[in-house]
Amino acid sequence: MLVVPKLVPKISNMFQVAGLILSFGLILSTSLNHQPLQSAVGFSILGYIVSNYLIPRAAPVFIRKGLSGKDLSKVGNPVLAEAIGVIPAITYLFLMFLFIPFLFFKFLITETSGGGSRDSGHTVLEDVGSLFPHNKLASYLSSILCLESVILLGLMDDLFDLRWRHKFLIPAVGAIPLLIVYYIDFGVTWILVPKFVRQLTGWEQTSIDLGWLYYGYMGALIIFCPNSVNILAGVNGLEVGQTVVLGVLVLLNDLCYLVSPDSPAFETHLYSACMLIPFLGVALSLLKWNWFPAKVFVGDTFCYFSGMVFAVVGISSHFSKTLLLFFSMQIVNFVYSSPQLFGLVFCPRHRLPKFNSEDGKLYPSRANFKEKPLKKWVAAAMLLLERFKLVQLTKKDGIIEESSNLTIINLFLVWFGPMREDQLCSALLFTQFAVGLVCLVLRHTLASLLFGYDNLFLKFVS
Repeated sequence: MLVVPKLVPKISNMFQVAGLILSFGLILSTSLNHQPLQSAVGFSILGYIVSNYLIPRAAPVFIRKGLSGKDLSKVGNPVLAEAIGVIPAITYLFLMFLFIPFLFFKFLITETSGGGSRDSGHTVLEDVGSLFPHNKLASYLSSILCLESVILLGLMDDLFDLRWRHKFLIPAVGAIPLLIVYYIDFGVTWILVPKFVRQLTGWEQTSIDLGWLYYGYMGALIIFCPNSVNILAGVNGLEVGQTVVLGVLVLLNDLCYLVSPDSPAFETHLYSACMLIPFLGVALSLLKWNWFPAKVFVGDTFCYFSGMVFAVVGISSHFSKTLLLFFSMQIVNFVYSSPQLFGLVFCPRHRLPKFNSEDGKLYPSRANFKEKPLKKWVAAAMLLLERFKLVQLTKKDGIIEESSNLTIINLFLVWFGPMREDQLCSALLFTQFAVGLVCLVLRHTLASLLFGYDNLFLKFVS
């Protein structure tokens, strides 16, 4: 009976060694076949192993330094390490630093007159495979710089517990390098005009240039992605799980273009896949430790970092509008939460589901309006939401005294009744994936009907 527990660590170590050998084999063989996707898989495996090794060893240190929090959805409220998400975030950054030689082909300078000039040179490789040219390096480095900035700012939030109105704009500050490089290197600010709009208005052009408004849209996207991940949180595994689902959905979209090397968008979606595959490796390692029952908390740092990964990928790979389709769940949660986020309805400090220690299930948490009654028009809106079963209300003498908090997490509990924490998280993630798949299908079927254009084949559809 004692043999099995002793064998488990040895078997685990054997898998880690085998994983390291496989990852280094995939990475080093890239120098022969010049396929960055293969190298991305190798770095993903390496990222998983490194993060999985560091997280349990760093957790006690974080607790000793005061970076800890109570798990309010468990009996006894155990104390867990907080802000552990910084470990996979930093691991990802180092992986992307090491990725550079395997992602861009080498250019050899053969003649120079000094002073930093590059008089002549040539590409070292005759067949560069799918490696990227150097003009893509500026976008790559600006993306990494954005991630570094947002990790630093997110860590400040975990350390000093910044107020919502202060940290709301944190991602925009970190994304300044990316927007500057986009302006210099790409600068496209036009969007397609739907075909039915052209027919109704007589507009002959297929696109319209938004100019600086497009940069405003990208700035809003950069603010939304990290904050939307941060808002949809509070259940073991949900913060990390939603980013894993988003990563898989975006990779499926990339695959639509990667199966055909002749696709005009092949390079941009190859770039997207190379950024996301290593991210999934470190995210899965964190999900292992944050899944129910959680051993660690991810903290705001990972929420900002993971959301920014998708923002920089969407903007750098030029599918920022498609990216929003995969954030449908987060958009609905933001819209549904907006009355509390913007102060129309009282918003408590925490809107986590309420844990019942007797049955081990979660119930909708509630906001109390006794001290701050609802305005008449807000109360009328809440009654309308109740009619459509979008909120639970407690009333006395016709006056609303309490309501369930306005988050999708609580809404699922209103719809389906009390659930165990892991069941609730699984239901939310499954719904997000199913909705994302529907959006993916619609993106590649209805887009050509709406716009008369499909960039998957680079052709206008009559």
